[in-house]
Amino acid sequence: MSSTFKALSPFFARISTSATVGAQGLKAQFLIVFVSFIAMLIIALISFWFTPQWQSLILVASTGATITLVFMVPNSPLSQPYPLIMGHVTCATIGVSCAYLPVELYFSAAICVSVCILAMTLLKCMHPPGGATAMMPVIVGAQGVGGYYFVLFPVLLNMVLLLALSIACHRWLLKNEYPSRPLPKADPIHKHNDVSPLNRLGVSQSDLTSTLKEYDAYLDITEKDLASVIGKAQQKAYTRKFGEIRCSDIMSADVKTVEFGTQLEEAWAMLRLHKVKLLPVVDEQNKVIGIISLVDFLKRADLKNYDGFATRLTNFVKRDPKMNDNKPYQVGQIMASPAFTIHQDDLIASLVPLLSDKGLHHIPVVNDQQKLVGIVTQSDLIAALYSGAIAL
Repeated sequence: MSSTFKALSPFFARISTSATVGAQGLKAQFLIVFVSFIAMLIIALISFWFTPQWQSLILVASTGATITLVFMVPNSPLSQPYPLIMGHVTCATIGVSCAYLPVELYFSAAICVSVCILAMTLLKCMHPPGGATAMMPVIVGAQGVGGYYFVLFPVLLNMVLLLALSIACHRWLLKNEYPSRPLPKADPIHKHNDVSPLNRLGVSQSDLTSTLKEYDAYLDITEKDLASVIGKAQQKAYTRKFGEIRCSDIMSADVKTVEFGTQLEEAWAMLRLHKVKLLPVVDEQNKVIGIISLVDFLKRADLKNYDGFATRLTNFVKRDPKMNDNKPYQVGQIMASPAFTIHQDDLIASLVPLLSDKGLHHIPVVNDQQKLVGIVTQSDLIAALYSGAIAL
């Protein structure tokens, strides 16, 4: 019986993991549904209040399609602010113009769609729901939508409201980046004009840009997302090439730690004694709540010039019981929190972008209970890469 249970335990573990991931995904989907409901409700109410009484339309049907794009695929080039606004306004103008043409419906509809596609292509504002917006005046007639006022009410009003709500909902509720930002042209961590270390090798931003321009088709993906996909694929290729070396294989297990209430003078002495640049800050359960490094001391010691550098630093670190001021005396008062950690079972391939592009030099390693079990440094990763290269 016990042997059967052991044999089936991996199967049940996978089911449990899949259920957890599925529950997290379902929760995110419900949140998107709720946000979409609120956005549509607010757009309808505000449009009802601000649309002139002589205009019978307060909503354009394609708003529903745009909401789907903006909340379901916010990183898509089709969902960004410029194509969202410009695509709808351009197509609405074309749609009203085609509605005035003295031709039959099938001709005006065909002309409308083709001209919209051409205009959005030339103006670089491709937004498929705009085609539906253009068809509305063609179907019901120019007078039925209020003529060219249709472009302002309800089209432009609906889209401006939707854009404002989309930015607010993504940033405050969905915790997503919207609008999507382009790839940085310089290193944002080290503040210089070179690209980040990991991007100096392999596929560069200029490679992506030139390739996308040469590609004879429209790709619904941004350079940033494409770079992310390529980066993750490179990590998987590295893992396949160098084997499954995990963080627990290369980490230092004998980690010197401090607590929230540790005196700064004691923490400084530990940094100097053990010749390390960073100490994890842990709670009573040995869970990482922050880190304190040399940088944290230097930033808080008011070292604006080199005059009296050592004196200023010593005065900051050393506690004077006779003084009653607001100067911090405990580690918890100057530590960086929350601390970035990595799991002991993560492959070392996941360390490469963190230690090269994120500006991290030491990463605390935790177990399933989020308790500290070690620390990984750049030197540990270099040694692992060197050993792996030799083994090949």
